Amino acid sequence: MLEIKNIVKKFNNKVAVNNISFTVGKGEIVSLIGPNGSGKTTIIKMISGLLSPSQGEILVSGNNVVDKPKETKKDIGYIPDEPAIWPYMTGEEFLRFTGALFNMNEKDRDRSISQLLDMFDLSGVEKEYFENYSRGNKQKFSILAALLHRPELLLIDEPIVGLDPLSAIEAQKEFKKFANEGGSVLLVTHTLSVAQKISNRIGLLDKGKLVAIDTFSNLCTLTKLPATASLEEVYEKLVK
Repeated sequence: MLEIKNIVKKFNNKVAVNNISFTVGKGEIVSLIGPNGSGKTTIIKMISGLLSPSQGEILVSGNNVVDKPKETKKDIGYIPDEPAIWPYMTGEEFLRFTGALFNMNEKDRDRSISQLLDMFDLSGVEKEYFENYSRGNKQKFSILAALLHRPELLLIDEPIVGLDPLSAIEAQKEFKKFANEGGSVLLVTHTLSVAQKISNRIGLLDKGKLVAIDTFSNLCTLTKLPATASLEEVYEKLVK
């Protein structure tokens, strides 16, 4: 579903992402972890088309994100680390607007909105303006907007920041359900327990380089830690 081939991203003379390659298959959740400034969000933004790679290729469903931006964007649902929503729009208006951007017909859009609102028990809240929402509710509507058009690939940058514990649990369930139904998920997070819990594979970035990417079990073997170790312990072994 997603192929990253030797991508490099430079900002002036600074190399933010340094020759990274990996894939995310259908039905798979891959998490990227690493220190601040290691290139995680830059990778997400390049896949989504918000940034262009300096070198290398990014393919979504076989389409190059630079050469065929419209074709790739229709397959992507993007949940940014900071919800960027016009404050004078209601939650319902935002979801309807998002559906229109993806050319959803009204019947499918309205049915999908109704189903998604139940996910976080938001029925009634969608009539309020975003300027009155809590950080958590803004994040919830960002998640719903990403799922609305039934994408093939979910790009998620710090999904549970600001969510209450029950909503965070529900979000994780939805991401796993999405993958179980054949979707692909790339998750960027500092919440290592979440990455360990829901990921099929975990990639560890440091200073723009991909130090390792594998199943948690294999990462434990790589670091000579027992299978009962935590991702925090694996992380400490690999990033020094």
